[in-house]
Amino acid sequence: MNLLAIITAVLTLLAGIGVFLIACTMMSSNLESASSKRLKRLFAKTGDNKWLGVAIGTVGTAAIQSSGAVTVMVIGFVNVGIMSLAQAATIIYGANIGTTVTAQLVALGLSGSNSISTTLIFSALAGIGAFIMLFTKSDAWKLAGGVLTGFGMLFVGLSMMSNAMDEFAALHSVKLFLASIRNPLLLVLLGTIITAIIQSSSVMTSIAITMVVTGLIALDQGIYLTMGSNIGSCVVAIIAGMTSGVAAKRTAMIHLLFNVLGVVLFLCAALTLSLVTAGVWSFGTIFERLFPAAPQLQLAMFHTVFNVTTMLVALPLTNALVNLACRIIKDQPKTETDQPHLYFLDEQMLRTPVVAVRQLKAEIEHMAEMAVTNFSRSIHIVKTLDTGELDIFNKTEEELNFLNRELVQYAVKLSDNQLNRFDHQYLASTIRTVSDLERIGDYATNIVEYAESLQQNDVRFSDYAIKEIEQMESLVVSLYEATMQAYHKMDMEALGRANQIEDEIDRLTDEMERNHIQRLSLGICEPQAGTEYISLAQNSERVADHLINVAKTIRQLQP
Repeated sequence: MNLLAIITAVLTLLAGIGVFLIACTMMSSNLESASSKRLKRLFAKTGDNKWLGVAIGTVGTAAIQSSGAVTVMVIGFVNVGIMSLAQAATIIYGANIGTTVTAQLVALGLSGSNSISTTLIFSALAGIGAFIMLFTKSDAWKLAGGVLTGFGMLFVGLSMMSNAMDEFAALHSVKLFLASIRNPLLLVLLGTIITAIIQSSSVMTSIAITMVVTGLIALDQGIYLTMGSNIGSCVVAIIAGMTSGVAAKRTAMIHLLFNVLGVVLFLCAALTLSLVTAGVWSFGTIFERLFPAAPQLQLAMFHTVFNVTTMLVALPLTNALVNLACRIIKDQPKTETDQPHLYFLDEQMLRTPVVAVRQLKAEIEHMAEMAVTNFSRSIHIVKTLDTGELDIFNKTEEELNFLNRELVQYAVKLSDNQLNRFDHQYLASTIRTVSDLERIGDYATNIVEYAESLQQNDVRFSDYAIKEIEQMESLVVSLYEATMQAYHKMDMEALGRANQIEDEIDRLTDEMERNHIQRLSLGICEPQAGTEYISLAQNSERVADHLINVAKTIRQLQP
């Protein structure tokens, strides 16, 4: 085999890995987009039942063909507080089992050499999917075409990798070099490093399977490489957890501890088996006996057995793993940062749009809480003329302005991803929603300025006026609660209640203006306070208008 042939084989292998990676990403993103609402509902069903968590993780990963995506979703849910660490752990166990489906598909693709190969049949789906994407206008059919194209490309990449391995198998020097790497720890480390670099355990497992099939490595070597790929797959979760909160970091740590536990367990079992049988038996010889003349199936089945066994061992130890993760990742001291920041979002979440959309919604709901809290704070200041909370008020207003800019930019970035129709419509509505919430902060600022004016003129509102102001604040807070229920749950009944409260606020605004004019004529209220009082009523009414705008966005999001 000459130098040109070697270079060709290396380039073919790199091309195959590239196609396989793109196929995994394409299939995962399209499946994720097509099933995003179902996945959200699926994860929402996670309770204290550990077996249910494992099942949901398995089904979810098998559905979107990406344990990394599922793990990042789980980290997002833990970060928001929707899911506990114990619940997240069981889903991660299931995700590791679900990812073995890819290895089984690869084994299926490398099976059957008679007449037309299975790989060629599956590869043809790439063309069928591409035609569907090219000629259809339906979003649903485009997603289906994307899934088929990704699935077909998976086997195109597999075929290229297999051909490259055949070329390497013809090289005696390569065989001798690979045969010399027999140390299980070294093979596990090698599998970990390669998987960490390419960030896909599916690709590493597929490479190991093709190497075993072509005879480049023995089955035992492939087994240890595959074990290492499980540890390497944790890199995605670790990266996602690094920029998130303590709970997210602990979730990533549980993922790592789970896979390390499995590798240590099987390394100890392999050593014990070798000592007891004087080196006659190994995992390789066991699976060769179980699945004779099918090396691709032998390694794929070991991958499944490895993850299922690790899950069975880890499941009763879940609380211990959670406690260990909590000891390793300690609670951070609670220090208030002076800089505005996002609470639920970061750039890493753009890799899993389904999670990012949900986190964006959580961020908007938190912004709404901040805006209405600042409105109530402004009412307190104008009633009492106590400026003790003015620094907190100004800091919150600064943060609302920051969130307005950042969330709009994030929504624009997120809209560039493949999403289902509902999520695209939601993103389109967020820009208006964020603007409405920022305007609430502006009206609260106006109210604080009225307090400053009253202080300068040394006047106060009468007790009658303060009672009406308190009534207005109570109605605005009630409107906020109804709005958030409507917005969070897509609750049309809550929207109806919000509309009724907004009508009451409109009536109260008119009543406040009439009553104040009457009080001025009777000398109950001081003339210097008249302008500020009427402006306060009008600003409060505009706060209600912006809240009802937020609630009304759910109309366009109805299926």
